[in-house]
Amino acid sequence: MYDIGIIGGGTAGMTAAIYGQRAGKKTIILEGGVFGGQITSSPNVENYPGIASVSGSEFSMNLLDQAVKLGAETAMEQVTGIRDEGDRKVIEASGKEYPCRSVILATGVTHRHLGVPNEERLTGAGVSYCATCDGMFFRGRDVAVVGGGSTALQDAEFLSNYCRKVYVIHRRDEFRGENSIVKRLEEKENVEFILRATVKEIIGDQAVERLIINSKKTGKEFKLDVSGVFIAVGQIPKNEVFSDAVKLDANGFILAAEDCVTSHPGIFAAGDCRTKEVRQLTTAAADGAVAALAACKYIGENS
Repeated sequence: MYDIGIIGGGTAGMTAAIYGQRAGKKTIILEGGVFGGQITSSPNVENYPGIASVSGSEFSMNLLDQAVKLGAETAMEQVTGIRDEGDRKVIEASGKEYPCRSVILATGVTHRHLGVPNEERLTGAGVSYCATCDGMFFRGRDVAVVGGGSTALQDAEFLSNYCRKVYVIHRRDEFRGENSIVKRLEEKENVEFILRATVKEIIGDQAVERLIINSKKTGKEFKLDVSGVFIAVGQIPKNEVFSDAVKLDANGFILAAEDCVTSHPGIFAAGDCRTKEVRQLTTAAADGAVAALAACKYIGENS
């Protein structure tokens, strides 16, 4: 029997394990992919307080090492569901069962990709899904943002403060994001909208060099020389298997506020998988701490 079963080995999940272990609880982290999550693919992390610069993989391994040294157990398992048996929750994974007094869902999200040639190969070498994470590396250079929602517009506004030129590529005539941001971008001399257009291919040997753009207006293709492309076409939560256990919003995110409490007593949600405005390393770590302490409180009240 574990005190806290943590599903997901990203920043939120590993932080939860650290806090759980420090509180004297027996914890286990179940991860079906790579410990560390999406940040492991980032060559440099420079927006985490107290750490000037570190690779995403090193950051993740340091977290994992800290959790394990405190006594947290780990298992490479693909979780298939959660069963409530009253005084305990049972995590079901690949034919195995892990009984726990409480559960923390920290499954994260995956960024929706464009699915164009060289996108995967050049991820971390000019292709990015997080402007606030990687934007500073493109200071004084030309970049493109792909997307038409508020995230894409916010990314373009952020990048415009550092980059020489920011192209915003959107497949429609109008943006879905906040009109106030659109107006601010229109007033910036270094921001240019490329509407009714899609990215057909990303070109580059060792790093991004240019994009092949397909214009719906002219029906022709053209080249756009950029050093980076920031893709902001949505995020996909991985919470379907928990829809019977906790309530999800219309987009599939777990309904949980800053207290990380879900609709099901004893089950908590931490990090990018829950409903929230800001999804960053710092907020994931904060959620992990909050969720672990909430789980400890729940265990104490239900012992």
